Amino acid sequence: MKTATILLTGFDPFGGETINPSWEAVRRLDGWTAPGLRVVAGLLPCEFGAARSALEALIERHRPQCLIAVGQAGKRAEISVERIAINVDDARIPDNAGRQPIDEPVMPGGPAAYFATLPIKAIVHGLRAAGIPAAVSQTAGTFVCNHVFYAAMHAAARRGGSLRAGFIHIPYLPEQAARHDGAPSLALDLVVQALQIAAQQSLGTEADLREGGGQID
Repeated sequence: MKTATILLTGFDPFGGETINPSWEAVRRLDGWTAPGLRVVAGLLPCEFGAARSALEALIERHRPQCLIAVGQAGKRAEISVERIAINVDDARIPDNAGRQPIDEPVMPGGPAAYFATLPIKAIVHGLRAAGIPAAVSQTAGTFVCNHVFYAAMHAAARRGGSLRAGFIHIPYLPEQAARHDGAPSLALDLVVQALQIAAQQSLGTEADLREGGGQID
């Protein structure tokens, strides 16, 4: 059986946090193998432009068949499997380099949006079956997470379907939530398990499930 490479990426801390759950989870999976797949992990800076360049370098180095970028969404209570990346940077706060683009395109002249090519509903279904809270998300925001998501999908589009790609947002870890009144969290072990399931579903699912995952507000 041919072994496929899955690239998982996480970010360094931002917004006053000392850790980023995306990197804490992703780096645990560096070198993890399962039947038919091998994971490589990469760290991205939480910076507009630099994150895109780092992602493109990782893709060029590892030539993955699947890319799952992961980021922190501290106000969310579940694993959020993103549906769509939009071609806009609109930062509410500065990134780690002090940049705060407003209403700028991620890729000038690029499409308005890209849909993830991961089997997003099969991933959510698999996570819920394992007892992990999860949902399809209709927005990845307009900060560096969406910037990377759009760059990932742009890279995938240029490869003509040979790279399956998407983005997953995860909540705070408990030690982060303890510093934010009322903030939800998920334990690191559970997040790691969720990413393992997402990786396996991404390679093992030919056509996505057709089941409800939309929102009305």
